[in-house]
Amino acid sequence: MKSSNIWIRRPQCPCGDWKCFIKYDGEDQISVRSQPIKTETVPSSSSETVFTPYVGQIFKSDDDAFEYYSSFARKNGFSIRKARSTESQNLGIYRRDFVCYRSGFNQPRKKANVEHHRERKSVRCGCDAKLYLTKEIVDGVTQWYVSQFSNVHNHELLEDDQVRLLPAYRKIHEADQDRILLLSKAGFPVNRIVKVLELEKGVQPGQLPFIEKDVRNFVRTCKKAVQENDALLTEKRENDMHELVETCKAIIDKDPNFIFDYTTDENGKVENIAWSYGESVRAYSVFGDVVTLDTTYRSVTYELLLGVLFGIDNNGNAVIFGCVLLQDESSYSFAWALQTFVRFMRGRHPQTILTDIDPGLGEAIAKELSETKHVIRMWHILSKISNWFSIPLGSQYADFRVEFDILCHLESIENFEHQWDLFVARFGLASDKHIALLFSFRASWPLCYVKSYFVARSLTVEFSQSLDSILKKIFDSQTCLQAFFEQVGIAAKSSVFTKEGIHYMGIKTCMPIEEHASNILTPYAFNVFQHEIVQSLQYATTELANGSYLVQHYKKMDEERLVIWVPDDEEIQCSCKEFEHSGILCRHSIRVLTVKNCFQLPTKYLLPRWRHESSLAPIDEQNPRSSIDECAQAFHSLAATLLTESLMSRERFSYIHRELTGILEHVKNMEVTDEYAINVAANNFGGS
Repeated sequence: MKSSNIWIRRPQCPCGDWKCFIKYDGEDQISVRSQPIKTETVPSSSSETVFTPYVGQIFKSDDDAFEYYSSFARKNGFSIRKARSTESQNLGIYRRDFVCYRSGFNQPRKKANVEHHRERKSVRCGCDAKLYLTKEIVDGVTQWYVSQFSNVHNHELLEDDQVRLLPAYRKIHEADQDRILLLSKAGFPVNRIVKVLELEKGVQPGQLPFIEKDVRNFVRTCKKAVQENDALLTEKRENDMHELVETCKAIIDKDPNFIFDYTTDENGKVENIAWSYGESVRAYSVFGDVVTLDTTYRSVTYELLLGVLFGIDNNGNAVIFGCVLLQDESSYSFAWALQTFVRFMRGRHPQTILTDIDPGLGEAIAKELSETKHVIRMWHILSKISNWFSIPLGSQYADFRVEFDILCHLESIENFEHQWDLFVARFGLASDKHIALLFSFRASWPLCYVKSYFVARSLTVEFSQSLDSILKKIFDSQTCLQAFFEQVGIAAKSSVFTKEGIHYMGIKTCMPIEEHASNILTPYAFNVFQHEIVQSLQYATTELANGSYLVQHYKKMDEERLVIWVPDDEEIQCSCKEFEHSGILCRHSIRVLTVKNCFQLPTKYLLPRWRHESSLAPIDEQNPRSSIDECAQAFHSLAATLLTESLMSRERFSYIHRELTGILEHVKNMEVTDEYAINVAANNFGGS
């Protein structure tokens, strides 16, 4: 059986209730990663002009003519249907008749031998409105022209709010069909399905392009097919999972560094399977301090949850550490996945693990990774907030979001918990299950709790984009589990050896501390550190009696920070906790180090995970750091001198400006033949 491997976002709410259905932000109807997008024929909007058909009007095809007449009919309060067609041996079908839906009369049917036969009133009343088409061939090109047209009706025409309810216009498009089947499978009754669709589409009750009866008929029609399909899918899942295990065994024969494990049920059928690669284990030995477990997607085809374990390398890119397919989302399955992953990684636990909000997963982490800090990615929470609270809060929701964002960024735990109680009371959410869920996980998501947890910049937008890029490669169109498995292997190896993000930046401040860092940190880490150096120049310091410092922006654009400097131990601490959070010193600490005449960073603040020597992929030897810095420093020095001299008089400034403009135009037109120079220029200025 061939079936597309369809991946959707997990529809079950983390509160555990299937009825609490979540439509994720950024999703249209259903997130399908493996099927091509199919277009739908949507009726013309009321703003579009459709002129009255006329005899002699020409169409490229009979389908175009039918669509045009149908649009005209809808705007004029009726619908149409196809009547007879006439065919010849030479031309094939050469005549098409389209008529009003009330054309003709119903023929009396033979009544079944029942005592009470239900007589249904016919809508047909002999209406003579029609459009007849005839085919002709002109200069070898086939076209259709209107040979007869009548717009005379013997019945009332319908208003717009009535005509949309005619059967011809009550269409359930494919995206809505997928949503209806998913909601039905989750246990929703038909009337609730209709309400959910109205809310998701933002339409008033009764304004969907179909009615409750259509949904009920669709679900009833699909029920038998779904049951048969489920049986086939179960068989396919069992066979493909068994084949996947055999494939893993075959890979080990060729690559002893490949690792996998799986569980079976009492009948010997494969339940869960996890795997990793030799390159991934090596990457984990360097960058395994922070792990992101993505459990966003599950396969509809195989009824399996996908878990991908990522790290972040010293160039800010996502690296795949391993994958797992789980039969369910229980704490038992998650615990097995975590146990297996740690065993693959030779028993080393990560410092921090980042996940979605999930009680079963949270329980498994607390049990299996008790010493690991658990952080819930804020994106996962914000993607659910609207669906949880926008409807019950109504007009208060906008104020709710503003206050929730403020709560997320409070820096004091005591202040957060106090403000949380006031926040819950203000919006009357004391008994809300989602508020209770968020509060039970409060140690994992608000800034005040997680700012001291080391996440190595895994919460940045850039890292999320890198992660999404890998997932898109994995979710390219597949027809079977085997193809998916192969795609994961390709993505895992390319993620380990990627050179994305390696862009050299020139020195900006000429401060010794900047030059020192540029020789040790990777370009990615250095760029982040360099930004902090530049920003530090805008901060003022106030020395306190005990040798600590208060540091604040000269325009007071952010909070005042307390920085403690211990010169004997070369230790510096800032109340913002940025170094503890990302492993890169903050602007406040850099400002104090500058004030204390530190020309080099203490070694402890140049983490090995951000250094050149930690790179898994070799950096192009054609781009030596020292040569680039020498060029940059020479250029900066010359530019500074020119600026000083040009400001001596208006004539000097005009002359230098004119000459530099000419030089720039001349340089732009010069042919570049030195490959080394190309690389230096691209890397030195490409990321700026």
